[in-house]
Amino acid sequence: MADQTLERELLDLELRFWQALKDNDVDTALSMTDDPCIVMGPQGHASVDKRAFRKMMTSAPYKLERFELGQDVQVHALCKDVAIIAYRVHEEFTVDGKSVSLEAADSSTWVRRNGHWVCALHTEALKGDPFGRDRVSGA
Repeated sequence: MADQTLERELLDLELRFWQALKDNDVDTALSMTDDPCIVMGPQGHASVDKRAFRKMMTSAPYKLERFELGQDVQVHALCKDVAIIAYRVHEEFTVDGKSVSLEAADSSTWVRRNGHWVCALHTEALKGDPFGRDRVSGA
């Protein structure tokens, strides 16, 4: 369990990072990212250094148009310089000229280095049952 000051601090970091992605503000995103950072999502996982992260941001085949973090934010302090935040997120993108939206569950591990928080691990899992049990059959 984290105190409310830490919860607010980590939530502010997540919101600032998401806004940097939306604004394509590469420098802000890089300043908030550990080197390397581990990223985990539907395509698997990767250890991404700052050079690769910059390339990912500048050549992304999509544009984040809008995001909204859920009210279900959970923060857990592992020690004074390491904390985890988890939440649901609604994302809206333009991909290949088409609007796409998704619901996901995300988490980040933040590490304080020299008095500055950086994201060392970020994960995203698309919401839904991979076996389709959450879908209603149309037949």
